[in-house]
Amino acid sequence: MNAKSAISKEIFAPHDERMLGAVQVKRRTKKKIPFLATGGQGEYLTYICLSVTNKKPVQASITKVKQFEGSTSFVRRTQWMLEQLRQVNGIDPNRDSPEFDLLFENAFDQWIASTASEKCTFFQVLHHTCQRYLTDKKPEFINCQSKIIGGNSILHSAADSVTSAVQKASQALNERGERLGRAEEKTEELKNSAQQFAETAHKV
Repeated sequence: MNAKSAISKEIFAPHDERMLGAVQVKRRTKKKIPFLATGGQGEYLTYICLSVTNKKPVQASITKVKQFEGSTSFVRRTQWMLEQLRQVNGIDPNRDSPEFDLLFENAFDQWIASTASEKCTFFQVLHHTCQRYLTDKKPEFINCQSKIIGGNSILHSAADSVTSAVQKASQALNERGERLGRAEEKTEELKNSAQQFAETAHKV
């Protein structure tokens, strides 16, 4: 089982939540730790996870999950409701960059994803979730590549391909209908010609 599947099973499933996406991250800037907080729990991996409740009305949230060195389990840390997300900053709209910022009502974090493609996939799911579950006060997506929030996203592409297939099938049916219509017209013309010929022959 990979880390994301394990997080979904350990952290979200017991709370009747469904994880939609996750991205492994590390901080771009070191957080200042108070002197008294030294002697922490050592190295750890951090994941930013997006989840929704299974019960309606659906509540979407972003959760910071950590896995400490030497441990196979995951720990839920900070959690924000999706409504608290104010801005998603992709840093560079012109290239695949693993860096991004998340601005919440009461927090601001600067991250580097493990890969640019993992960040891109997470952003696409995040953008789609915001459009689906937030009626007002949607967060601002800035400095993001068009494939993340435009018509080329994974989710939009899937929808577009289905729409395209339906349109093509409909067009084919219409064309077929037109061809059948033309064939019927020709049959009718031939029938009339044959009838006229028969009548003429009968008179003769």
